[in-house]
Amino acid sequence: MRVATARQVTFADAELIRQGVCLEPTLAAISQFLDTQEEMIERVRRDLVRGLKNPDKGRPGLTASQALRSLVLMRIKNWDYRELRERIADGCTLRQFTDFYCDEVPKHDAFNRGINRLTPETLASVNDMVVEAAVELGLEDAGKLRVVVRLVFAWRRRKGQRRIKGFRDRRRAARRRMQELQRMTARQRGERQTETYRALIEIAEEVVANAKAALDATGKSRGKDTQAMLEIDALRAEIAHCCDLGDRVISQARRRVLNGEEVPNAEKIFSIFEPHTDLIMRGKVRTPVEFGHKVFLAESAIGLTTQYEVLDGNPADEIHVVPPLGRHRQTFHHAPKLYAGDRGFDSERNVTTCEKAAVKMICVPQRGGGRTAEREALEKSAAFKKGRKFRAGGEGRISVLFRGRGMKRCLAEGKLHFELFVGAAVLANNLMIIAAQLSKRSSRRRKVIH
Repeated sequence: MRVATARQVTFADAELIRQGVCLEPTLAAISQFLDTQEEMIERVRRDLVRGLKNPDKGRPGLTASQALRSLVLMRIKNWDYRELRERIADGCTLRQFTDFYCDEVPKHDAFNRGINRLTPETLASVNDMVVEAAVELGLEDAGKLRVVVRLVFAWRRRKGQRRIKGFRDRRRAARRRMQELQRMTARQRGERQTETYRALIEIAEEVVANAKAALDATGKSRGKDTQAMLEIDALRAEIAHCCDLGDRVISQARRRVLNGEEVPNAEKIFSIFEPHTDLIMRGKVRTPVEFGHKVFLAESAIGLTTQYEVLDGNPADEIHVVPPLGRHRQTFHHAPKLYAGDRGFDSERNVTTCEKAAVKMICVPQRGGGRTAEREALEKSAAFKKGRKFRAGGEGRISVLFRGRGMKRCLAEGKLHFELFVGAAVLANNLMIIAAQLSKRSSRRRKVIH
């Protein structure tokens, strides 16, 4: 892959511009903003060339500008890579926004390869630059089991064998036990669940043991077809990895169901495909438990996400006050006038920290216990209620990130890509907010001139 340099505008491009083929106002404002951010493009370019011995040779890839703009567009519109490619290829204005103009638009997998070369650290730094640019522009002052069987069969096909000696397909037997468990009533679970789980665990142990025996018996692949041998060895490594995960899942099921042991969440695996998945105790009636990752978001007065972090495990909210305040002062060179959060952020240490940082209004409801008359008066004051309304407005912006920018469900594999995915959603949303603010400013200026 060759990383392309910045493209030159052709006569055909100039003709499209001359005929008035232009972007919608929001995308136009984002495009004009990105045109001035050379350091952002340079950060992206460094990721694209990272690890390449000869970045000037090979098939042309995306330019840094095309990669960043395509990523932003994909998250703004909540498209996948196929739809992203089709929309850009079919639309003159989207070609203009993504910096392709009249050039050939590559296949969707080229977008996948290019965008996935970006690191979460790069996107985090790009987001920091976006926030800093907003301040400089005066827009923001910051005041406010089946896996092992499938892999073994794929390995068998690669080796050209009809079967792997000693390996049996137990998927049907496992499926029957799973269906039996799912159909049990609450009373039946108390009477029959343990025996069904024991049978399912025995099937899983047999599959994992047979897969390990097959790997030991066959040894490392040898042959004349180098590419096929590399693919076979990769499948062997994946089978071994899934066997290790299978051992851990079997162990936790045996400890929890058969032995009645309380297994700590940190020792559990909630997904074979995504072992980094955490269990999140939400404490809500309809969704008491969810699987994924907690994401910390800090928001400014105009709705910019000034800080974000993908958290490990299920940490308490109260630990996320001191570090963000420090980062805020580092970015904006002063403390926020208002700090608003849920009652989970309330603690004596956090209140003291905010006061020492010269935060004028701390709008965090008291967590538990009886309120003093002074505290009661504070939470009933107009300023406190105004801060609480600002905090409630943040729920709407979180909903936009979930539904509008696709942050509700990440289809990319691995923790690294999860963090990249979150960063892209935040970046797209921040650019949309900046575009809206720039449009408002331009509209006000036109009114003054008239």
